[in-house]
Amino acid sequence: MKTLLNLIWLVLAGFWLAVGYALAGVLCCVLIVTIPFGIASFRIANYVLWPFGRTIVDKPNAGGWSALGNIIWVLVAGVWIAIAHLTTAAALAVTIVGIPLAIANLKLIPISLMPLGKEIVPTDRAFAAYGR
Repeated sequence: MKTLLNLIWLVLAGFWLAVGYALAGVLCCVLIVTIPFGIASFRIANYVLWPFGRTIVDKPNAGGWSALGNIIWVLVAGVWIAIAHLTTAAALAVTIVGIPLAIANLKLIPISLMPLGKEIVPTDRAFAAYGR
């Protein structure tokens, strides 16, 4: 089921959202100071291409710099990517098949707003970082 959802997602939303994240990553890598934002954007672009079967967890050792970086990210690119997720979710929610994809798209908004200090793991390892 995950593979089928991922294929439908890739065709209807994932490719274009990944292109948006990749563009944000390229723009962020132009300046040396914003390279961590670019790396985070490329990592999320990979996640957005094939999201089902993976989840996002907090890194236990992320510090204050990631919080400061997230504030800068929201002001520079996060708001625009979150708007892209909202627009895509609204378009997907029009059909019955698209409703689960729209819900998945809405679940991506928090990572689009605050990508630093997060880690993408398979769903069977979601709590492995916490020793559970």
